[in-house]
Amino acid sequence: MANTPSAIKRIRQTKSVTARNTAHVSGMRTAIKRFRAAVETGEGNVEELFKLAAKEIDSAATKGLIHKNKAARDKSRLAKLVK
Repeated sequence: MANTPSAIKRIRQTKSVTARNTAHVSGMRTAIKRFRAAVETGEGNVEELFKLAAKEIDSAATKGLIHKNKAARDKSRLAKLVK
C-alpha cells in the first residue's frame, strides 16, 4: 500500500486513466467489429463504417494506446475489405 500522499494520488490517477484507455480501446474494437460484420453481411454503409473504424484506430494510435505500425497494419487490412 502506498504511504506517501503523492503515491496515493498516482494510484488514484492510474485508475481513472486506465478506465479511460480501456473504454477507448473497447470503442475501437467495437467499430472494427461493426465494420467487419457489415462487410460479411453486405448490409449497411461499408465506406462510412470504414471511416469510423479508421478514425478510432488513428485516435488510439495518437493517444499511445496502440503502436502506430499496428494502426497502419489494421487500417490496411480493413481497407482491403472495402473493395
